[in-house]
Amino acid sequence: MLGRLGEEAAAAALAARGYVIIRRNVRSRGGEIDLVAMHGRDLVFVEVKTRTTTELGSPFDALHPGKQRRLIRLARAFMHREGFRDRPCRFDAVGVMVTREGDVVEVDVLPHAFEIDR
Repeated sequence: MLGRLGEEAAAAALAARGYVIIRRNVRSRGGEIDLVAMHGRDLVFVEVKTRTTTELGSPFDALHPGKQRRLIRLARAFMHREGFRDRPCRFDAVGVMVTREGDVVEVDVLPHAFEIDR
């Protein structure tokens, strides 16, 4: 429920910034990519982190190097499988804060959160 709420808020915020969402919840053996979008010519892989509190840090603190490596592997597989091999790509992150009642209070978009090593 919380994750779905965050993804909906993230997709709306990205659309307002000119992103076109092309896939949601791309699952494979190695994990899941929350959102895949086009922004200009760039293929953008979006990690959405939703939180009700910052007691354990900001939503972006969860993008540690291990998580980044896993997302890069998933993105490479997606690009190969879907024919996007030559498309410029990047990783953006969206942090969503919601109240315990489910009201979205903040959506932060972090373009170029980390890079893929080609």
